[in-house]
Amino acid sequence: MTGLPVDILKPGMKVLYYSGLHRLLAPFAEGIGLIFMLHQVSPRKHGGFSPNRGLMVTPDYLDAVLHDVKAAGLDIISLDEAHARITSGDTSKRFACFTLDDGYRDNLEYSYPVFLKHDAPFTIYVPSEFPGGKGELWWFVLEEAIASSSEITLPTETGPVRLPAETDEEKTSAFERVYHHLRDQNVDDQREAISRFSDVHGLDMEAQCRDLIMTWDEIRKLASDPLVTIGAHTVTHPALAKLPEARAVEEMKCGADRIKKELGFWPGHFSYPYGNPDSAGPREFRIASELGFKTAVTTRKGVVFPEHADHLTALPRVSLNGEYQSSVFTRLYMTGAPFALWNRFRRVDAA
Repeated sequence: MTGLPVDILKPGMKVLYYSGLHRLLAPFAEGIGLIFMLHQVSPRKHGGFSPNRGLMVTPDYLDAVLHDVKAAGLDIISLDEAHARITSGDTSKRFACFTLDDGYRDNLEYSYPVFLKHDAPFTIYVPSEFPGGKGELWWFVLEEAIASSSEITLPTETGPVRLPAETDEEKTSAFERVYHHLRDQNVDDQREAISRFSDVHGLDMEAQCRDLIMTWDEIRKLASDPLVTIGAHTVTHPALAKLPEARAVEEMKCGADRIKKELGFWPGHFSYPYGNPDSAGPREFRIASELGFKTAVTTRKGVVFPEHADHLTALPRVSLNGEYQSSVFTRLYMTGAPFALWNRFRRVDAA
């Protein structure tokens, strides 16, 4: 759950859980399945200034989630199987799918053994430039720069703004300011600004990408396991809705084409980059369908309902966020209650 501060959302969700209201809402809210979204999985501990910690959960938490999902009686299935169930109208048993975005190396080192332990299928969405070390994981570049600085300069239309970054609180505030400034820019301006920012702070984005992201050989190793599905995630990881249509099509198609070249198959499943809902919309949902993807997942909050059979390229997901690593939240998510309230009981968000 994003969009509201953690210190507001967490207590609110706990009230929803411990009051028992989630159980009353479940018959109306739980849907036919869930698609869980993850990014990094690592035992690394976070403390102090860690603005990207929401993107990382521990292997122990992932293990607990898989236990909770099984205990709740849900089938853990592949996206191919989910597609088959949704399109056939099979609602006999609820399901859960697990998806991981971006292709981080820890998916191989830490996620894969957990999924193997549970004999659970999962999907990794790969931006095709990333495995070659060309990806711009600018949110980590920003964190690294601010962590090692006492002051950050933010270029704006009215001139440079100096942001203090001595304390953890100041660093977090500076990160939020610069992050949203960069995210709100158009794709080309954003990349130019990130490149300048990286150069100013002496950071090597390619080295960082090579350190964090799996190589094609590592992805091939995973793809050889029938439990693993490799999906497409564009070429360069842009917010597609900010691109002209021809470039959006190119990003989506060429990313999938590169996966076919490297792995020998054209991926049937796609994930739209970025966590804000307006990063992809009806135009992108249409393009994904026209390109032939069976499913495409968003970062819009929600569970899957039978009505999604008509919106297979606008599927919602449930984020397993590093800020919410507790079975309380996992059990709450499986009822669909927080998403029903968030979406005002609207089942499909494809606008």
